[in-house]
Amino acid sequence: MLSDVFSRFARWTERQSGRPGAFVLAFAVVLVWGLTGPLFHFSDTWQLVINTGTTIVTFLMVFIIQNAQNRDTQAIHLKLDELIRASKAARNGMIDLEEMPEAELARLKSSFERLAKTADCLDHRIDEKVERAVEREVDEELEERGVPDAERR
Repeated sequence: MLSDVFSRFARWTERQSGRPGAFVLAFAVVLVWGLTGPLFHFSDTWQLVINTGTTIVTFLMVFIIQNAQNRDTQAIHLKLDELIRASKAARNGMIDLEEMPEAELARLKSSFERLAKTADCLDHRIDEKVERAVEREVDEELEERGVPDAERR
């Protein structure tokens, strides 16, 4: 229940804070604060008002932004997982790469970088021998992770 309420509030807030009106409002607040400086003799309290206000807004927006980013990332992963699952040529073992340790991700990335370097710049074809070698290397890495054969392609 609380999670649903926060999610709805976070979505509404992220939509509102991304609009031009939100920027104009924030700019106006800073402008009014700046213009009132002489009235308050640029006192410590006058400075504390803007510092406290911006700190509170920033602190709260961190949670809103993180919620939006988590939701967007999860949606992108699900969409990509569906594309991988639906493609006969894709390796199904790639579906949960976000769960892979950093070192394994780095090795896999290196394999794909080597594969990309073999591409012929004129017609973008890839040397089939190199592609098969890289695929074998990727399959071996996925096998080490315990991904069943049926899920690799």
